[in-house]
Amino acid sequence: MSAWSAVEFEAQLRSIGEKRYHHLHPFNERMHSGELSEGEFRGWVRNRFYYQMNLPKKDAFILTKLPGREDRRQWIQRIIDHDGRTGDEGGLEKWIRLGNAVGLTRDELYDVDTVLPGVRFAVDAYVDFCREKPWLEAVASALTELFAPDLLSRRITDVSHHYPWIATEGLEYFRARLTQQPKDIAHLLELVLTNAKSREQQDACARALEFKCDVLWSLLDAVELAYSKSS
Repeated sequence: MSAWSAVEFEAQLRSIGEKRYHHLHPFNERMHSGELSEGEFRGWVRNRFYYQMNLPKKDAFILTKLPGREDRRQWIQRIIDHDGRTGDEGGLEKWIRLGNAVGLTRDELYDVDTVLPGVRFAVDAYVDFCREKPWLEAVASALTELFAPDLLSRRITDVSHHYPWIATEGLEYFRARLTQQPKDIAHLLELVLTNAKSREQQDACARALEFKCDVLWSLLDAVELAYSKSS
């Protein structure tokens, strides 16, 4: 099979998100409809933090494999955005503020022994994928960010409206990502569209994106199963 053009390939990638991104998951739909109990919302925040705390690790694995200096310079910003640096609070600290806003302590968030097994399995599988796969496939798996900005915008609006018990400062993580993601997305697309030249490479990138969608979906499956009857 011949390779897709860049336009065709991008359309194929975007179609995966339209069908498989976790904005379609019933738990996410209930969240945005204001139907989650406090226990459900708290359980999501707590378990999603395990995913958040592993993002810098998977990005570090990708960083070591990127072939170009300029790409490494851009990619390292992702680690800084999450881990922060002296005088510059990162995404992890902002997520801890969200945890505090829903009644969780820092120690509770960092207690990995209380992470749901299904969440741990999905997140660890994602980190392993990024460590073991070629850099192009690992980068392509992050293309779920293509579909995140609309969901983040909705989350800020819907959580503020439906869950007034959550302090507004707890939503700063989502606000910050809205300004950080456009540059990340542009870099992701450039890397994948430019370097996936053969149909075989393009198909591998598409499978990587499908895998990442499955990771996010599985995370919500585990949370929904564990907390659907919580109060």
